[in-house]
Amino acid sequence: MKKVLMNEDELPKKWYNALPDLPEPLDPPLNPATKKPVKPEELEVIFAKECVEQEMSSERFIEIPEELRQVYATWRPTPLVRAYNLERAIGTKAKIFYKNESVSPPGSHKPNTAVAQAYYNKKEGIRKLVTETGAGQWGSALSFAGAQFGMDVKVYMVKVSFEQKPYRKFLMEAWGGKCYASPTDMTEIGRKIRKEFPDTSGSLGIAISEAVEEAATHSDVKYAIGSVSNHVLLHQTVIGLETEQQLAKLDLKPTVMIGCVGGGSNFGGFILPFLPRKLNGENIRFIAVEPRACPTFTRGKFRYDYGDTGKVTPLFKMYTLGSSFVPPAIHAGGLRYHGDAPILSLLVKHGLIEAQAYYQREVFEAGILFARTEGILPAPETNHAIKAVIEEAKKASKDDVIVFNFSGHGHFDLAAYDAYFRNELKDYEYPEEEIEKAMKNLPQV
Repeated sequence: MKKVLMNEDELPKKWYNALPDLPEPLDPPLNPATKKPVKPEELEVIFAKECVEQEMSSERFIEIPEELRQVYATWRPTPLVRAYNLERAIGTKAKIFYKNESVSPPGSHKPNTAVAQAYYNKKEGIRKLVTETGAGQWGSALSFAGAQFGMDVKVYMVKVSFEQKPYRKFLMEAWGGKCYASPTDMTEIGRKIRKEFPDTSGSLGIAISEAVEEAATHSDVKYAIGSVSNHVLLHQTVIGLETEQQLAKLDLKPTVMIGCVGGGSNFGGFILPFLPRKLNGENIRFIAVEPRACPTFTRGKFRYDYGDTGKVTPLFKMYTLGSSFVPPAIHAGGLRYHGDAPILSLLVKHGLIEAQAYYQREVFEAGILFARTEGILPAPETNHAIKAVIEEAKKASKDDVIVFNFSGHGHFDLAAYDAYFRNELKDYEYPEEEIEKAMKNLPQV
């Protein structure tokens, strides 16, 4: 069987919350002004109350509202696909499967949390959602979610990606979203950055600052976050929960699970439902893959840091390159964030997740191989996972079952592929001296 699908009524009824199963409790987020643990009411200034409750919940499973499950059913459950042609091209004896999240309307995993956040904000009477986006997949997903629930959406898109990927902006507009190149002149932090760095290509940290500033200064506007936070990873566990059921139908257990990591949402949602099995001794390796141009897990420090450049978000204990980090203009815009999800950071610290990093050109080469064997053009972010899959498959045995999250397609990234074919893509490795410089500016906690 090439694809493993489930009936609509087998779509998960509950999300899995990893917080109760972590090897130690997460260090709490801190108020940026007082450096004391953030209180729920402080987070409710920018987030929906229900999302804040989920962020701090100790419940292992949290019910998915039926109205929201009906929206999920627009594209879920997503197929689990055996990559026979890729296996033959590599010459591996292992079985390779991918969970195809590109079948959602926006073409990625992002709407799993976008529709949830829009749903909860709508219930609380919020008129408008604001957010940031890197490559545009999150901005597209939130615009789609806004259309489902009749909400206005405003997106601050990192300038370099805004210029590289104009069709993402058009997609957002088709769903009613408004998209602007960040930094803008519409916020105080945006104007400050433009004045200090007039030629900046922007960063997720800057775009987050702009979105949070707008949410914090308007009572009928809330911020929606696409990655990093606990409640985002919670919503994304529909991916791993479906994968678990689909593999069980085939009487298979994964030995290697792989995903690309920027902030950690697709990877976290994919592997976290399998965490209890790993903790109970089952042989599963979790591999997080990132760019060498933004090597958060592989070269960052496990420290408290701001989530944004403007230093207005809470401080999170995570692997970070420093909130002042402005990455090179690689095409994997969704992987250009300076930090990683606290949940995943803790698991890396405990050795439960492995981290790998690759150059831009080699991951595009892997993506082209996947497109020519399996037929789907991957997003530049997804190419990182595929590169790791290929390398793992080359040394795997016939007993290995390699499963990876195909986080999104690359249909709006054709300019990046054009640059690859014209040999114009550059490989970047973030300089050690820049990392050390950023580390000196981390907050003292």
